[in-house]
Amino acid sequence: MNTILKKIKDINSENCITILMNSHRTMPDYQKDEIVLKNLIKEVENRLLATTTKQNATALVDKLKSLADQIDHSHNLDSLLLFVNHDIAEYTRLPIQVVDRVVIDDTFSTRDIIRAMHTESTYYVLVLSQDKVRLIEALNDKVIQEFGSPFPIENNSFSTRSNAEAAASSRKSSLLAEFFNQVDKEVNSIRNQNPLPVLICTVEENYPEYVKVADQKESLFTTFLNSNRINEKDHAIVTEAWKIVEAHETQKNKERKSELLKAVSENKFLSDTNEIWKGIKEGRVQTLFIEQGLFQPAVLENDEITYVSANQKSDKNVIDDIYDEMIEANSRFGGDVVFLPKESLTKFNGFGAITRY
Repeated sequence: MNTILKKIKDINSENCITILMNSHRTMPDYQKDEIVLKNLIKEVENRLLATTTKQNATALVDKLKSLADQIDHSHNLDSLLLFVNHDIAEYTRLPIQVVDRVVIDDTFSTRDIIRAMHTESTYYVLVLSQDKVRLIEALNDKVIQEFGSPFPIENNSFSTRSNAEAAASSRKSSLLAEFFNQVDKEVNSIRNQNPLPVLICTVEENYPEYVKVADQKESLFTTFLNSNRINEKDHAIVTEAWKIVEAHETQKNKERKSELLKAVSENKFLSDTNEIWKGIKEGRVQTLFIEQGLFQPAVLENDEITYVSANQKSDKNVIDDIYDEMIEANSRFGGDVVFLPKESLTKFNGFGAITRY
């Protein structure tokens, strides 16, 4: 997810096409996804023919169709995103639901990727015992994948040493530390590619021993799933892990919202869209706060934002989602974004910003 975002987030050129659609993981539903995608590509074609030359439209649509032909829908997750312009053709799958739509703009629509990173909880569950360790990647209460080689990692230390040596308490502790250290290095190798937090699932005696040897202690949840589940199904483990992660995320949302309320009292809060846009361009905006599921088509002319109705989003010069545009612009100045649950920002009309000064 981070890889595709890094590749496309700063691209600014004419006719950046984004297709977003819900997809399906299982048969027979995923067989319908190809038809939905073809219909969305047809929508792209019609919109391009209305706004650019036939030659440009044909070249872009051909590139889009070629990309679509590469997609094996039997591997679909919950949504599919395609990004095409004259220079790039990429697609990614997300484990979240999206709003089916076509976006044609000067930038790619990255809001759903950013939303997946900020509103959905993606994490690893390290299922730890003294004999064997498994690693699962999860999103909320769903399993994304359970990692294969080198996982599951089995502890051969106790069986390969003499019984007397393994039985000695101090030596046993040392052997266990060696094993946990080996596991930690493999976990961090995976985290280097996708740096998600790690929730440990183990019995109480193992948790502090693993923390002692962990190289990146800050990546570990400060609580753990206290039970031996090494032989359970991955979905059963994640169902229980999500209860802990969800409570953690709820608390984190409360803390972030308290930042906003504090900013209001300190006069470091903006709620008017054009004031926020001006603040972003000046590098004054630290954090944007947006309610989940909030989209707004708009026209940006002479650096002034004017909202338009949803049925005008296909009109020329209309930005499909102005919040997406503002998120991307703010990220270029080092700002961040917080997505809060629906109705969390009702008194602010769903949108606001904290300024740096």
